[in-house]
Amino acid sequence: MALEKLRKVWEQTLTPIVKAMSWMSPASITWIALPIGILGGLSVYLASADNMGASMLLGGGILITLAMALDGLDGPVARATGRVTRWGDYLDHTFDRLLDAVWIICISASIFVDDIVLGLAAAWFTLLGSYMGTQAQAVAGTRNYRGFSRADRTILSIVAIFVMGILVYYDNYDWGNYPGLFDHIQINPLSIVVFISAIGGIWTFLIRFIQARQQITQIDLDDPLPQPEMDNEE
Repeated sequence: MALEKLRKVWEQTLTPIVKAMSWMSPASITWIALPIGILGGLSVYLASADNMGASMLLGGGILITLAMALDGLDGPVARATGRVTRWGDYLDHTFDRLLDAVWIICISASIFVDDIVLGLAAAWFTLLGSYMGTQAQAVAGTRNYRGFSRADRTILSIVAIFVMGILVYYDNYDWGNYPGLFDHIQINPLSIVVFISAIGGIWTFLIRFIQARQQITQIDLDDPLPQPEMDNEE
């Protein structure tokens, strides 16, 4: 939520870049971001606990950052060039959800977390929170950005990946293990971001559900839907 508030400021700083990229189709920018983001996630997943792995983590962080930068450009380019379309918006949201899941699962499946079940759960909670925002937009007409936003989660993940790469390079990434049910998982920046993403997804789902209920209920009171005619019983 904190970073979502900076969206307008961010887009204003992109004006020179948007002008330079105005020759490109906004959908092309969206499509280019997808494979770059996937490669970034795979780089993190395949990273080993040595200097080569540290380089792969840093490279994965750079690729994910590049994918996020491109994702932040397709919308401004579309608006600046008068090429805003429903399909472009749909494509952008679809690829956002794909990359969200890929990044969390790749981080969780890496040797530094090594728990694919936790990754799948975190991805599911993340997608569930995102779904509440888009569904509220579909029903009420306004997007709900409350909770742990995609921007917050992705920036946190990128920072964790870069920090992890530095720690692996210095061989100082193992801070012990979590207690109880998660005692098989190392405490490190990558595992921390997975747990934060899972908890953030649950919190986002709940807070957006509650707000959507209040908003949609009020809309129902102000503008009730037409009801089917009931047959009068004699």
